Amino acid sequence: MTTTMIPTSHTPRVLKGVLRDAHVARLAAVLLLLLVFFAVVKWQNFSSIVTWQAMAVQFPEFGLLALGVMLTMVLGGIDLSVVGTANMTAIASAMLMLQIAPAGSGSSAGFLALGAAVAFSLVLGAVAGALNGFLVAKVRIPAILVTLGTFELFTGIGLVLSDGKPISGMPPEYAYVMGSRIAGYVPMVLVIFVIGAVLIWFLMNRTAFGTKLYMLGSNETAATLSGLKRTSLIVRTYMLSGLFAASAGLVMLANYNSAKADYGTTYTLLAILIVVLGGINPNGGTGRLAGIVLAVIVLQVLSSLLNTFPDVSNFYRPLIWGGVLLLVIVVNQWDGRGNLSRMLRWRGRAS
Repeated sequence: MTTTMIPTSHTPRVLKGVLRDAHVARLAAVLLLLLVFFAVVKWQNFSSIVTWQAMAVQFPEFGLLALGVMLTMVLGGIDLSVVGTANMTAIASAMLMLQIAPAGSGSSAGFLALGAAVAFSLVLGAVAGALNGFLVAKVRIPAILVTLGTFELFTGIGLVLSDGKPISGMPPEYAYVMGSRIAGYVPMVLVIFVIGAVLIWFLMNRTAFGTKLYMLGSNETAATLSGLKRTSLIVRTYMLSGLFAASAGLVMLANYNSAKADYGTTYTLLAILIVVLGGINPNGGTGRLAGIVLAVIVLQVLSSLLNTFPDVSNFYRPLIWGGVLLLVIVVNQWDGRGNLSRMLRWRGRAS
């Protein structure tokens, strides 16, 4: 079994272990090259703090979704319902806020609506994730089929609740808090992403939950025979994915100042691309959070770089993401069979 557990002390040793990961090292190199290219080609955009603040506001939407998908993929499953969960929870939360603090309400009602909406959204996301986990663990339906079905279910619920229209007119207190910037520079949504990433790191590296997750993802039969509670672990994992999807829904609600059932339609593909690009094995059992964070940053920098070229249409984005995803899967499969090591050894002997 291959795990990503790291030592509990000696930070340099931890950093060295992270950099030894082939996926992390490749992503770090790609990010460096992208940044250099960005700086050379579009220095005016690269040197503007507005560019980086815009990035920091944009990527938490799909970054939070990717963190949830990461957990399910380490388990050996997948969660295709994250965008449906995000939109459903955002619509329900927006409607709740409008009920508590309709137009013209005072600030006290607005802050009450904010707190109630956040709590309700997270609970609803956890319930949606628990449904996925129950169907995967107890009914034993393949995760890809379960989450594809619940994606349609949650999207349908969002459409019914909203009549297919955007829900807008949120209390100004919601935008005030979620759109605020700490010290005038750091967006609140970026802080939410960082908190989510730290939580994942702690769970995966400092708790028994993370160890069991890697065990079950590496060898389900052996883990079950060793006494691991398979059903409970799977349900909890999908609940966490639902929580992160709901958090992404709250971020989308803040960024768009409205909720709609078809927001973020490309984010499912993007979240899977991030997880695979970050080095998570689709079969489960391996992967590092550092790879996911780097993959999020790489794709956001690439997306922002493409935005600086007006001739490149947004319609090309899904084509680019799909092509990159297929390329990464092929390279990982080829590398995983030892072809790269054999090629390097052959070149070494030849020289």
